[in-house]
Amino acid sequence: MTHPVDHIAGYTYHGRKGAIQNGFRYSIDYVLFNAETEGETLFRFWPFSVLRRDHGGPPKAGTGAAWARAVLDAQGVEADTLELLTQPRVLGYVFNPVSFWLAQREGSLIAVIAEVTNTFGDRHSYLCVKPDGSEITAADRIEARKILHVSPFQPIAGAYTFRFDIRADQIGIWIDYHRTEGGLIATLVGKRKPLRRGDALRAIIRRPFGARRVMALIHWQALKLKLKGALYRNRPAPPADAISASGKEVQG
Repeated sequence: MTHPVDHIAGYTYHGRKGAIQNGFRYSIDYVLFNAETEGETLFRFWPFSVLRRDHGGPPKAGTGAAWARAVLDAQGVEADTLELLTQPRVLGYVFNPVSFWLAQREGSLIAVIAEVTNTFGDRHSYLCVKPDGSEITAADRIEARKILHVSPFQPIAGAYTFRFDIRADQIGIWIDYHRTEGGLIATLVGKRKPLRRGDALRAIIRRPFGARRVMALIHWQALKLKLKGALYRNRPAPPADAISASGKEVQG
């Protein structure tokens, strides 16, 4: 490990809204670090690693921070630093339902790229930025139209409302997917501290299968929804565009 990495031993919660409800909460490991570094391996700290090809572009063919910088440049976002908040590979395996590129200027968060990947291998990213380009605070809510088919039990309709609370000692991210009827709430919260050997060892003991466990939990929840009678939707063609920008800032 050649540069500082923070570890978030956090929790994610998903709560389905509408006639057929379902909810779950489980522990999860994320890392946060400056991803603008040379080489294919962005960082390695056994049993964790993050590879450039896993992020910034199509899965397994990403170009990392260079892609994220190009996205920000195209939108006129000038950032001093660019960090990546993501689940690391654990013993070589990775699946990330969502990772976050955090762009800062003079120590303030000014843009977030939410990199969403579904279990079918499709990816679409949502650029969250305020209309005036000012700091994104915990009080701000930024909306983006849903583009990518994620859960086969939800349609491609409606919008996401994002809220970010990124602090030196903790992380809080809330995503409210809303539509005419139904939707869901997804959250990621946890304490933030420098990654140490003991943290990595505890993570592998408590969550020995890493992202494999995440994938198994996703399919377990899908089975529960199926048994509850939720409508299954076949996977449509993925969106042609790799990224879309937030539509507006939500008040309140």
